[in-house]
Amino acid sequence: WGTIEDIVYGDDDHTWVRPRGNLFTAGPGTYKLPAFNDQPEVFNVSLLEDVDNPFAVHSSKAVGEPPFFLGSSVFYAIKDAVRSARRANEVGKETYFEMRLPATSERIRLYTNDAIGMKAKKAMLGDEDGATAYQPQGSF
Repeated sequence: WGTIEDIVYGDDDHTWVRPRGNLFTAGPGTYKLPAFNDQPEVFNVSLLEDVDNPFAVHSSKAVGEPPFFLGSSVFYAIKDAVRSARRANEVGKETYFEMRLPATSERIRLYTNDAIGMKAKKAMLGDEDGATAYQPQGSF
């Protein structure tokens, strides 16, 4: 969820979306749905059998929001990997960067400040200082 879908409207950041103000990502054809190859090859899961839970209502096994929030660990792992890549690329290595959800592959590439991402940002912005400080943002 935090890495596959990006809401894109026709605005100043997305001038290729016509007409202006139109929602571009309105269906599954415009965002990245998880596929079979997104599943790990080895996925070992085991569940506890016949275990009492005296602390839950009627010994229920429901857990609610914690598993949903656990998904944020993926986002922070990606952010940590981006920070390491920025240090390795020595461009923007000591600068603060704000990483916003969703962490799409395009945004991750721009955050890393690698050679290809920097070339794209320089072409888009026209100067090297702006490219180093550029923070990818969505249209929200």
